[in-house]
Amino acid sequence: MKTRFSKVVPLFAAAALLLAGCSAPAAETPTEETPTGGIKVYVIGGMPADPFWGVVKAGAEAAAKAVEAAGGSVTWLGPKNYDNLGPDAGKLVDDAVSAGAQAIVVADWVPDAENEAIMRAVAAGIPVIHYNAGGIEQADITGALTYIGADDYVAGVAGGEYFGKAGYKHVLCVNTVPGSANQEARCKGVADGAKANGAKSTQLPLPSSNFGNPTAVANAIKAAISKDATIDGIVTIGVQDADSAASAIEQAGKAGKVQLGTFDLSESQLNRIKAGTQLFAIDQQPWLQGYLATSAAWQYAQYGILPASRPLLTGPSLVTKDNVDVVIAGVANGVR
Repeated sequence: MKTRFSKVVPLFAAAALLLAGCSAPAAETPTEETPTGGIKVYVIGGMPADPFWGVVKAGAEAAAKAVEAAGGSVTWLGPKNYDNLGPDAGKLVDDAVSAGAQAIVVADWVPDAENEAIMRAVAAGIPVIHYNAGGIEQADITGALTYIGADDYVAGVAGGEYFGKAGYKHVLCVNTVPGSANQEARCKGVADGAKANGAKSTQLPLPSSNFGNPTAVANAIKAAISKDATIDGIVTIGVQDADSAASAIEQAGKAGKVQLGTFDLSESQLNRIKAGTQLFAIDQQPWLQGYLATSAAWQYAQYGILPASRPLLTGPSLVTKDNVDVVIAGVANGVR
């Protein structure tokens, strides 16, 4: 399943690239000095150690070259961890406003904890674009201009359907950021997609402190599949957890009996798909999210330009053994 972009996307991306020049990577903190006389864009993303967000940031940095060539600046902000994700993200929005942001890009992971801060930014006259999480529904609530990213529920449905159609009956959705809107939507989508195709899915919620702790995640998954012999499929919310799940399957002696799928891509996921030891990966094209959202925020603040497509979807795209070869080069270059 691949989502095609409308014709406005390549034209929009090309417009940004026409301004491209050389620059340093986007700043990490709001205390960095930025050029005067141009638009200040603040991009709020995930923690530095999260490989998914490293790809998003790479896309934002590519867009930053065009922004900086035009005299503006792009500043990247992210939480140190995901233990208090929603409130921390809301505080980063307030920090961006205090630092003089003229456009803000933010993932609305936990709307109940973030929306008030986002609405304060909108009320202050700052253009805001949601990306990666929250969808167009939350953008409508906060007054953000648009949403750029995947539909996490639809992506989950695609994964659940694929498991069900392949004959798997009980899929475990491993969630290491429980309460996060996009992760909950993913697991719900998996459950609905599986149910519609003769299977079922249950969720394994783990403490967010486990995120980035491969041993803790692997042990939790190993315990779950050892306890319940009906589990024959596992889907994880990200690539780090997928590596942990692959290890858990081996440790539990379930290789060939429990199959793996994941959201997002990495070289290890693609290698397993190519080898036949992983069923699929669901790509939301994170580099494109960072690039398009950063470009759109700057272009609107600078010129009032905004893509006509609302929302602007970047996924899902299902990577399987049938198409894995064409995706591997993109991952090796940090853009998928």
